[in-house]
Amino acid sequence: MLRSMYSGVSGMKGFQTKLDVIGNNIANVSTIGYKKSRINFQDLLSQNLSNSGVNPMQVGLGSTTSSIDVLHTPGSLMTTGVGTDVSILGDGFFMVQQPQTEEQEAADEPPANFLTRAGNFVVNKEGQLLTTQGYNVIGLSGDNNETVGPITIDPDQYDSFSINRAGEIYGKQSTDGKEVLIATLGIVTPENPAGLSKVGGSLYSMTISSDENGVIDDTDIKTAKASNTEVASGQLEMSNVDLTEEFTEMIVAQRGFQANSRIITTSDEILQEVVNLKR
Repeated sequence: MLRSMYSGVSGMKGFQTKLDVIGNNIANVSTIGYKKSRINFQDLLSQNLSNSGVNPMQVGLGSTTSSIDVLHTPGSLMTTGVGTDVSILGDGFFMVQQPQTEEQEAADEPPANFLTRAGNFVVNKEGQLLTTQGYNVIGLSGDNNETVGPITIDPDQYDSFSINRAGEIYGKQSTDGKEVLIATLGIVTPENPAGLSKVGGSLYSMTISSDENGVIDDTDIKTAKASNTEVASGQLEMSNVDLTEEFTEMIVAQRGFQANSRIITTSDEILQEVVNLKR
């Protein structure tokens, strides 16, 4: 069987995967905090035909996917004017925590922790700062920002609250109208953000590739100031997907798929000629 036919098949499979990546990027063009993905290819092993010449004679056997990277470039900011909408102006992620189930509590299992760039938070009736999926937003409190835990803004104690550029949440007390520091938004900055694993819902989980420990512990949670970044209140970070780039890459993928399909068609025609040699 001709090697070119299998090379064409490998090329078609690669461009199918490329179209999958492009389609997912375009589908999330309006997703808050979404980071686009990029696919890279590499050649497969080459078959040695001869080593008798000055240079080795080799024929390639097609291509394959080498990596699908997540590009953590910043997205554009959209002003909403909502006090609980926040975005990170720089590197880092907000830390959120899945609510602990009764089974986990009975087994004394800690709840799962995740990272996100989507800062469209809400406050429930108990005053807890949550994601739209109901995950607790984790912050720091205490005199030295040493206590880590879910952020709660007691509605009976505070009439209103605000978030400044340092990610500090100040509440206006109901009794005397004095503003006091409630908590500070926690920021986690992995060593290798591209190594994070997407888990859906604009959330990421830590892996060995993103951090040497592979988990989020209390020492990883810092303030915006300690993380050398700032927090913008009343703004959301939108997707970093560029439609112009994605549609251009879609054209490249489509033509590449067509070219590889032509390789298979031509190889089939040659095989047909070989079969017709014997009549």
